[in-house]
Amino acid sequence: MTQRTITRAELSEAVYQRIGLSRTDSSELVELVLREISDTLAAGETVKLSSFGSFVVRDKGARVGRNPKTGIEVPIDPRRVLSFKPSNILKQRINKTTENA
Repeated sequence: MTQRTITRAELSEAVYQRIGLSRTDSSELVELVLREISDTLAAGETVKLSSFGSFVVRDKGARVGRNPKTGIEVPIDPRRVLSFKPSNILKQRINKTTENA
């Protein structure tokens, strides 16, 4: 199985071909959607896309980590992390695809 990365340009091209907007409008639409998702996540809110999944921002507290090379303990500052939880529909679709491959 080969891995491939979908770019913004490819998303814009897909919108252009499937919906029929101009290439400029398609690109602006993709940028607008991605910017809205980014801004919402940066504000600490959850983004739920029905039948796709949810992007959730979680706060992680400070903790002590260890440098695996030296074994020296290092403090890790508190931070926010982004996680994605796929919907059951997406999980089923992914598993159906891999079963048929």
